[in-house]
Order: sequence, then structure tokens, then C-alpha cells
Amino acid sequence: MKNLFKTFWAFALTVGIAATSFAQDSAKAKTPLALGKIEPYHMEVTYDKTSHLIFPTAIRYVDLGSEYLIAGKAEDAENVLRVKASVRNFEPETNFSVITNDGRFYSFNVYYSSYPEAISYDLLTMQKAVDKANGNDVLFEELGNNSPSLAGLLLETIYKKDKRIVKHIGAKSFGIQFILKGIYIHNGKYYFHTELRNRTNVPFEIDFVNFKVVDKKVAKRTVVQERPMIPLRTYKPLDGIAGKATEQNVFLLDQFTIADDKVLLIEIFEKNGGRHQTLQVENSDLIKARLINDMHLKF
Repeated sequence: MKNLFKTFWAFALTVGIAATSFAQDSAKAKTPLALGKIEPYHMEVTYDKTSHLIFPTAIRYVDLGSEYLIAGKAEDAENVLRVKASVRNFEPETNFSVITNDGRFYSFNVYYSSYPEAISYDLLTMQKAVDKANGNDVLFEELGNNSPSLAGLLLETIYKKDKRIVKHIGAKSFGIQFILKGIYIHNGKYYFHTELRNRTNVPFEIDFVNFKVVDKKVAKRTVVQERPMIPLRTYKPLDGIAGKATEQNVFLLDQFTIADDKVLLIEIFEKNGGRHQTLQVENSDLIKARLINDMHLKF
């Protein structure tokens, strides 16, 4: 009987120690830092070939974990990163991180291989493999408390809905028509929805688009007392429009209002041409901006 009790207590003690150990491991696994862990992507690089990563939006920041790697953005491609090994057969692995303009943070663990399985990666496809709602979002200073991914979603939604809620602001000359289709407001930011129509056979190449506040009396004659308003984001690159075509875009700006004796000018300039177009927006137009309810993306 004594031997039976000794066996029982030995077994109980073993179970107790195991349970305590498991509880400690579980506690460690459930710390806030562990719960916020970002799982890195795994990739292989080599010395004799360059790997390319295609991101959904422009690359804003790159940090390399060691001198084993060299990396840089591809020329004329803001969303393509070139990566390769700077030394052969490095060990152990190293890493690098990337932040893109939509506020996404990417982490990579990198291993050396003489024969990598892949040398090109599409991050958009990789993103779709996970639930984006559970992803990570970096906040940028110019956007304040606005999530870059939400701002991007609003730009996209306005573009795709393509509603015209402002019907009195436009300009037309030389076969080019430029109109303001809508002004929206969300969390201290304006969204300006524009459309450019080319009724000619001659393509309209865009040099740049200006937003500036000027006095009404001098709006058409001088640049004195101009106050530039710099867009924080645009939905599409500002390239141009083919002949007999129509294109739209959405611009994100900080919230502002203007005095009654001033106007907001939205100017679009043609590269190597003279078919410039100008829209005039009054303060009464700004304060009538359509509110976006982001809970249901209702405008």
C-alpha cells in the first residue's frame, strides 16, 4: 500500500510540474508582444542573380538587416525592389523590412541559396492569401490619425462609384474638358474627384496638377498671394489621356476653408502644350462637401 501511495504522489508531482511548465509557456505565448507578432515572409537570394519584389504601391522605406544584402528601387518603378546577396554563402539568415505608401509593413527573413526556387515575387498576390483586415497598418505623419489603407480604400471607392455630385464647376477649351465631379470630407481630409475628357485625336500628356488658393480679383492675372495646397495622395498616376478618351482621378488633401474673397484653383497643365485647364472652387463649395461614413462606406 505504501508503494502505491508513493507511486501516486510521484505521478501527481510530475503532472503538477508539467502543468506549471505548460501554464508558463502559455502565459509567455499570450503576452501582448507575442500577440502582435508579424510573421515574416521567407525568401532566398543568391550572389549571381537579382531578385525582384513587386509591391501593390510605391515603396517608402527599406531597412536591411545586414551588409549581406544590397537593395534598391528599380528605376522608373516606385513599387519594385531589387534585392541580391553581396557575399556568397552567408550564414545564418538575415532580414529586411519594407514600408509602402499604403501604410503596409512587410518583414522578410532571407536565406542564401545558390539556386533560389524563385527570383520574382508579387506581394499583391501574397497579400490576398491572408485576411487584410488582420494586417498591419503604418500611420504616416501627413495623414494624421487616418489609416493609409482606409484612405486608399476611400480613393478607390470614390473612383469606382464615379458619381457626379458637383455639377457647376468645369472648364472647356481646345477640345479638352476638365470638371470637378465631387468634393468629399472624411476625418479632416478632403477628397476631390475630377474628370478629364479629350474630344480631340491629339493625346493630352499631363505635366502637373496644381491646387492653390488665390485672391478672387487676381485669380486670372497674377500669382501674387498664392497659397499652394499639396495633395497627400492621388488614386492614379498623373500620366495623360489618349485621344477621344475620358479619365478620372481622386486627390486627397488636408481639410481647409477659404475666405469669401478667395478661391481655390485646380489647374492641370499639358506637357509641351498650351491646352491648360483651370477650375475655380468657392468656399461655399468646400463647406458643402459630402460626408463619408466609413462604417458602411456610404457617401
